[in-house]
Amino acid sequence: MWRNRNVWILLIGEFVVGLGLWAGIIGNLAFMQEVVPSDFHKSLIIASGVLAGFLVGPLAGRMIDQSKKKTVVQWASIGRIVSILFMFIALYTSSVFWMVLFLITLQIAAAFYMPALQAIVPLIVKDKDLMTLNAWQMNARTISRIVGTAVAGLMLSYFELKWLYITSLIVYLMMFVLTSLLHIEEGQQSSMANKEKSNFKEVLPMVKAHPMVLMTLVLILIPTLFLGSFNLVIMKISEMHHSAALSGMIYTVEGIGFMLGAASLKWISERVQIGKLLFTLAFVIGAMELLLLLADRQLFALIAFGVFGFSVGCFFPMTMVIFQKQVPKEFHGRFFSFRNMIDSVIFQIVIVSTGMLLDLIGLNGVGLVFGMISIGLTITFLVYAKQKNVVMDV
Repeated sequence: MWRNRNVWILLIGEFVVGLGLWAGIIGNLAFMQEVVPSDFHKSLIIASGVLAGFLVGPLAGRMIDQSKKKTVVQWASIGRIVSILFMFIALYTSSVFWMVLFLITLQIAAAFYMPALQAIVPLIVKDKDLMTLNAWQMNARTISRIVGTAVAGLMLSYFELKWLYITSLIVYLMMFVLTSLLHIEEGQQSSMANKEKSNFKEVLPMVKAHPMVLMTLVLILIPTLFLGSFNLVIMKISEMHHSAALSGMIYTVEGIGFMLGAASLKWISERVQIGKLLFTLAFVIGAMELLLLLADRQLFALIAFGVFGFSVGCFFPMTMVIFQKQVPKEFHGRFFSFRNMIDSVIFQIVIVSTGMLLDLIGLNGVGLVFGMISIGLTITFLVYAKQKNVVMDV
């Protein structure tokens, strides 16, 4: 696998585009602090981009299935480049309108880019290497988040805001060049473009016909409960202990745990049957949510996030392999678009719910509620799998 040029292009591209993404996110926050006084208005601005990405999801899925995936990725890269140009206008005019246009364009490009990239992975490596490549792709994304936020924060201290977006522009141009070097044997598209019936609505019957895919989709809700509440929970823990340094320690421990989990997944999956591993990780994540009941002690807070990081470092690459192998290739574009749409909706619901629950029942209550939901879902689908004799293997 490591002699495959496409693999290196994919991993370097994942890291590079992550740098541009996080430089842009830090820049967005800094720009809104200058021109948007209301926190509510800031949330609406961010939500506008997310909504745009959600709305184009069905179209993106169909186009990915009906077109060459490399071409879709390249056009999405061009979309990101164009979005940065809108942001330069926003900086020059101090206009929120142009920033909204920037966010909408960026999220629309991402709605095409991410599902196409996920559909490319099984085309460039053999099935036995899917676990390894997905794990290292996650690690590249995590490292880019750590490096990107650190470098962007440093740049803001010494340079004007525009240099963050200049950096993003350079990075997206690099990504376009990298993707042009991909060599993918996609074959003929089985004349899908000529079939009027090949629409987005076919995804749901396909998911119902593959019980393992359905269960994995639902089980993804478990780590999403933790991830969606991540920043709010960490801020609450820091306030509880009156320590700003603690939040940095938690982020570090979680990041290290994630990378160790992703790096260990291949070794673990060779020794543990994938169905057992999936449900075990779901139980562990639910238990770590319950461990937030003891977050008034720093050690337990660090253990909870460290073990959570390791668990999701194994969980997400494994679910990606399940989808790439179990979902028919002619559905990959539509399915991964569908999955991204679900993720974006659940994330927004979890963020809002967490904020409300923290006010109503506090951190301990949030840990108890999320933990019970997670463990309840895991037990329910474990029983369902046993009753229906679902083969939990790929």
